[in-house]
Amino acid sequence: MTKKLWPHARPYAPWIAAGVACSAMEAVFELLIPLVMSDIVDVGIANGDQAFILRKGVLMIALAVASLCFGLGAAVTSSVAGMGFGANLRQAEYAHIQTFAFSNIEKFSTASLVTRLSNDVHNLQMSLMMSMRLMVRAPVMLVAALFFSVRISYRLSNVFLVALPLLLVVVVILLATTGPLFRSLQEKTDALNLVVQENLAGIRVVKSFVREDREREKFQARNDDLKSTSLRAFGKVVINMPLMMLIIYGTIIAVMWFGGQMVYDGTLEAGKLITYFTYITQIMMSLMMVSMIFMMLTRTVACAKRVAEVLGESPAITDCKAEQTESGLFTGPSDGSIDFDHVFFKYNAESSQWILEDINLHIPSGSTVGILGGTGSGKTSLISLIPRLYETSAGAVSVGGKPVAAYTMERLRESVSVVLQKNTLFTGTIRENLLWGNPQATEEELWAACRAACADEFLERMPQGLDTDLGQGGVNVSGGQKQRLCIARAILKQPKVLILDDSTSAVDTATDAEIRAAFAHELRDATKLIIAQRVASVREADRILVMDGGRIVAQGTHAELMETCSIYREVYQSQQEGGSLDG
Repeated sequence: MTKKLWPHARPYAPWIAAGVACSAMEAVFELLIPLVMSDIVDVGIANGDQAFILRKGVLMIALAVASLCFGLGAAVTSSVAGMGFGANLRQAEYAHIQTFAFSNIEKFSTASLVTRLSNDVHNLQMSLMMSMRLMVRAPVMLVAALFFSVRISYRLSNVFLVALPLLLVVVVILLATTGPLFRSLQEKTDALNLVVQENLAGIRVVKSFVREDREREKFQARNDDLKSTSLRAFGKVVINMPLMMLIIYGTIIAVMWFGGQMVYDGTLEAGKLITYFTYITQIMMSLMMVSMIFMMLTRTVACAKRVAEVLGESPAITDCKAEQTESGLFTGPSDGSIDFDHVFFKYNAESSQWILEDINLHIPSGSTVGILGGTGSGKTSLISLIPRLYETSAGAVSVGGKPVAAYTMERLRESVSVVLQKNTLFTGTIRENLLWGNPQATEEELWAACRAACADEFLERMPQGLDTDLGQGGVNVSGGQKQRLCIARAILKQPKVLILDDSTSAVDTATDAEIRAAFAHELRDATKLIIAQRVASVREADRILVMDGGRIVAQGTHAELMETCSIYREVYQSQQEGGSLDG
């Protein structure tokens, strides 16, 4: 765990060292003040020496100012180190998450990754800041105060033989009981964030089904669960304070009793007893701070383990098999030809059922292939293997004559455009979203892609055109408009392979036909794979694949399938009848 986290704190090692030194010096100078005060009482006041009192008073002020300066230095250095460590850790964790395959993300869940990236990292950076102050200050004060206390009166220090074991027992018991609770606390936070995320992402569905009450109940259940876990965890931490104070005050009473006797007997000076009280208070407060630090570290360790789990997660899909040219460069596919060689696939290695089973397929570069099939037939899984969104369980997928693993994911995916079922637009303007396809695209190229995707007709009606703000997730455009913008973004990429996963389902048949015609012009040399529910969307394709149960059960042109495939024929006839009824 430390090996995963320390590299992100290493750049701030000088700041950490300076902060530790400042905290230690702050404690030392603060501990010297009671000794000076003791001299003032026992020597200056006892002898009526005003000059001595004045000199010692000036020395006390100087010690206090020095302690203040070192305290300010500790505060500044701990802030720089803590915030810098947190920023580095967030950056590293976020960058590592970007390398995850879908299976890695599904392992943690999106809500948990958000919590680990924000809440857990925040706890770690705050722990570092507090540790630089308290974990140095408290032990230094504890050891130094014990040393000075023993110097003042060895006999009176025997009180610690009772107090210290009691404090140790309390701390050990609390640490043993709070550790698992803090781990559970972070998991409950994940669960609460998941509910919030799902609700906000699907707020339109919630409102359209009038399920606000159900969502409130679900949130309340998770919230109450988090509250009860928090109460158990922090309730045990809170118990620490009264128990500590009981032991501290008990120790002070014992010192007053035995120390008063010693002053009365003349074996201890009054000033020394006053100083002893100061040190014993600092000792007990230091012990209490140490116990609180251990409580804090219990939660910190839980957070650190969760962050380390993310940083230690190996991406399920890597570039380790990517091939380089003789000059040491990585290249992309030379053309858009696609081959499936006895491909088997399932999402969970332990599952007994294949999602795709023995797929053998060759698609020539530049051809148009339609894919039809019922829900769960494996259409989306099939096309997800081409850009390596998932890895095959057996067999090989090749693009441009080479296995997809022979390319880096960057070079492979630069050559493949995918418009998925769920159209995603990001917060910002339409222009900013389109430039994802080609950051160097000119104004003319942007509008050409929009015309090809039939998006120009609604963009021209918008006062700000391409500079229209889409809002969060593209809430300012309809489903069909969102689909067309996503298609325009894919066209701008000028890919060798274009995959449309039922991405024209929200547009009318006339617009669908216009978009397909534009593909033939704008992406003449690209291989086009079109998953569709409507036969009309793939009727003119060079080849149509019919899938069922994870297998390709038939393939051919529209005319060939009408003669040889009963599934295709039934789908076509049902849609024709539906169209006539609609008319």
